[in-house]
Amino acid sequence: MEHVTRIVIIGGGPGGYEAALVAAQLGAEVSVVDCDGLGGASVLTDCVPSKTLIATAEVMTNFDSSYEELGIRVEDNTHDPDDPARVVGVDIRKVNRRVKRLALAQSHDITASVTRAGGRVVRGRGRLEPGQAADGSRVVTVTAADGSQEQLTADAVLIATGGHPREIPDARPDGERILNWTQLYDLTEQPEELIVIGSGVTGAEFAGAYQALGSQVTLVSSRERVLPGEDPDAAAVLEDVFRRRGMNVMSRSRAASAKRVPASNQGPSSPKAGKEGRTEDDRVEVTLQDGRTITGTHCLVAVGAIPNTTDMGLEEAGVRLKESGHIWTDKVSRTSAPGVYAAGDCTGVLALASVAAMQGRIAMYHFLGDTVNPLDLRTVSANVFTDPEIATVGYSQADVDKGAIEARVVKLPLLRNPRAKMQGIRDGFVKLFCRPGTGIIVGGVVVAPRASELIHPISIAVDNNLTVEQIANTFTVYPSLTGSIAEVARQLHTRKMAELH
Repeated sequence: MEHVTRIVIIGGGPGGYEAALVAAQLGAEVSVVDCDGLGGASVLTDCVPSKTLIATAEVMTNFDSSYEELGIRVEDNTHDPDDPARVVGVDIRKVNRRVKRLALAQSHDITASVTRAGGRVVRGRGRLEPGQAADGSRVVTVTAADGSQEQLTADAVLIATGGHPREIPDARPDGERILNWTQLYDLTEQPEELIVIGSGVTGAEFAGAYQALGSQVTLVSSRERVLPGEDPDAAAVLEDVFRRRGMNVMSRSRAASAKRVPASNQGPSSPKAGKEGRTEDDRVEVTLQDGRTITGTHCLVAVGAIPNTTDMGLEEAGVRLKESGHIWTDKVSRTSAPGVYAAGDCTGVLALASVAAMQGRIAMYHFLGDTVNPLDLRTVSANVFTDPEIATVGYSQADVDKGAIEARVVKLPLLRNPRAKMQGIRDGFVKLFCRPGTGIIVGGVVVAPRASELIHPISIAVDNNLTVEQIANTFTVYPSLTGSIAEVARQLHTRKMAELH
């Protein structure tokens, strides 16, 4: 009788379900242990919901910022003479209903794909038991919501349990006024004044989105600038746009606490008390470490994530954890325990759904003996879904500045692009990095609407070691934003030729 390899995957996010599809296609018997729904946080509470919300915000921003310049006339009673920029509004209930509907639909589609491929979905929480059998197999114990347990035997186990929002001890979310990013989609009212604590990718995306939806936003950043991990030129453009649109950006301001405080006494018109004696008009007071306080109607805490690796028996099973709680892995997703792999946010490699999916696929290719290419982070493209978007790939400006790689750099503002002028685009640029001498493109940055789409030709160039000459000599549509990519390549080629002579 032919032996069938048994794979157990704990966690149904991108790292887990993509691994399940690959393993099933390669003939393995696959079980996915999941307690929330396939797709994980990426589909149910993070990437898919946030980008759906941002899609609405993007329409609002595009209309508000360009309708007059483009000659669009508004002739109904939505125009507010006291706020000439706000001619349309949003119904946050409808927005959030759509967000949740699409997230659930995506989760159901993923579940259907896994089951069609032959995988089994087991509802519950998985725990890796210590030790291996003589044949190298391991046991995963699954505890269902009702407390019942099932044991699964696996020739290989993949841990893909993701992470959850980090909290500030004195700013615990209550799901009503003080929120983490998983709770935003339960809001039934538009936050009038939103304080966002944290200026990383999540904080910046939500700050920009809610500002576009009509909230007055204060962004509290503990760093010198927003998006401290991104290209400094790109971050500067975005911060300038945020401030220009009316956002209060508080740099070098670390939040110490957040609490609900009663609204000021409004006399006979004061609202009735809500649950636990609080009024519907309660406010949130955020205290900074230097003693300053700011208040708003709502507060979003976006200060990073913690890996879901506790109470899973990992260390007892020989899986090495980093000090941060993340799982150590090599470039083919192996952990320190034989037969145990890990993928996604629980590894702390890069918190991107695309990276998680690649880690999961690589793990299955490796264990099942298929052709495998180790994970290469130099070719990963990433995007910040603000307005404008910030897309990056390959080596960065920081790598060049600290001497990690020698490269020539050219940056071209989109203001010079004819299509950008036609569309009323004022902010953004294209930046390319190439090796001196060879002209091989090693990195790039795009700041523009839909930068997530525009980065792809640069990603192809980086992944395939294309030169600036090859990009410069490739036809682009006129007029188009991609024309700026070719123009930057031409400028780098010209600089290269000047250096040679």
